[in-house]
Amino acid sequence: MRNITTILANDDWTLDVAFDDGSERRFDVKPLLDCEAFEPLRNLYAFKSIRNCGYFIEWSDEIDLSADTLFLDGKSLK
Repeated sequence: MRNITTILANDDWTLDVAFDDGSERRFDVKPLLDCEAFEPLRNLYAFKSIRNCGYFIEWSDEIDLSADTLFLDGKSLK
């Protein structure tokens, strides 16, 4: 299982994610903002209130994404 070491929420609704294996990915959250569960994240302040929980990330309102989703669907930064 991958573990997230750092995460940065960018102004363009992307996430820069670093993993414990040294890999780095950029995950685009914009396509998810049309889903009802992710609608609160349309507010940039809410989007940037992200918390790193190791194997997943979360925002308020019980919105979360797994480390595997971020890795598999993210684009490599290297």
